Parts: sequence; structure tokens; C-alpha cells
Amino acid sequence: MSTPRTAEVVRNTNETQIRVAINLDGTGQQKLDTGVPFLDHMLDQIARHGLIDLDIHAKGDLHIDAHHTVEDVGITLGMAFAKAIGDKKGIRRYGHAYVPLDEALSRVVIDFSGRPGLEYHIPFTRSMIGAFDVDLTSEFFHGFVNHAQVTLHVDNLRGVNAHHQCETVFKAFGRALRMAIELDPRAAGTIPSTKGSL
Repeated sequence: MSTPRTAEVVRNTNETQIRVAINLDGTGQQKLDTGVPFLDHMLDQIARHGLIDLDIHAKGDLHIDAHHTVEDVGITLGMAFAKAIGDKKGIRRYGHAYVPLDEALSRVVIDFSGRPGLEYHIPFTRSMIGAFDVDLTSEFFHGFVNHAQVTLHVDNLRGVNAHHQCETVFKAFGRALRMAIELDPRAAGTIPSTKGSL
């Protein structure tokens, strides 16, 4: 029986206290309490569409704003992914997804390359989604990329409703993750790189 690909990471700073537990081979179960309702909604998309179990609890300096909480959740989630995926033997490595929601369409492509890199292109049509500052979306993905050590391309190809734009990105992110971390039975025990390591 294969080793469970799970991890728990606790990250405490003067600005945030965060605990993330993940199961890469889950069913999309989630327990989310970040204090930022829209972020919880987006994390739910990752869990459900990535079939990744997520248990994320955060306490942050929300009396200032949501910036530190959103960024640090991205950082801690990235750390948990890096820990859970281990040496990357047998994974497909690459993942991609296109996801529509009404008028919006987004594409996300990911490579568990061991090298952090983010190409981020979301032309949001407004600056706020309810109480959520859309600038924090890029902060989340920067935090994730830098600590999961992945290359990530995020493109919202079209959209008028900012909520739809953001939701299609997170759904596509979940689907791309699901593809990339899937174990390929034909590649069991091998690392998908000519270098021999990722």
C-alpha cells in the first residue's frame, strides 16, 4: 500500500497564526475558517475540484485588513503541498485546466518543477468582490508558488463579473493541481525529469 500523501504545517508570526492539514489523495472534504469568507469560498473550490482534503484555520490581523491572512494562507498551503508531495516520484508533474462560469473563462497551467515562477494575468473588472480586495488574489498565488516550488501560469481569458473571474481561476487551479499530483502507474517510482530530481 502506498504511503499517504498528507501533511500538516503550523506557521505562526506576529501577524497570523495558521494551521494547514492536507491529504493529496482525498475526496474534496474541507474544513475552512480563515476569517475571510471569500477566501474560504475560493479554498473550497480548490478542495472540491482538486479532490484534495483541506483543513485550514487562520487567525490574522483582520483589524488592519486581510492582506497578511490571505498571503500567509497561500504560503502555508504551499509549504504543506511541498511536504505532502515529497520526492515527487511517480507524479504526472504537469497539470492544466480550462474552466468556464457563465461569461468567464480561465486557464491554469502548473508544473511541479522545483522552481518558483508565477505568470499572473487576471484583468479584474472591479477592485472589490464584496469586502475582498482582488489584489489579494495575486498575493495568495505568490505565496503558494514560492513555497510549493512550482511554476504556475494563471490566465483569465475573458469575464465581466469579477466574482466569476476569480472563481474560474480557483476552480481551474484545483483541476490543474489534481492532474499534476496524480500518480501515474506507468511511472511508478520514477521522477518525471531528465535531471533525475525536481
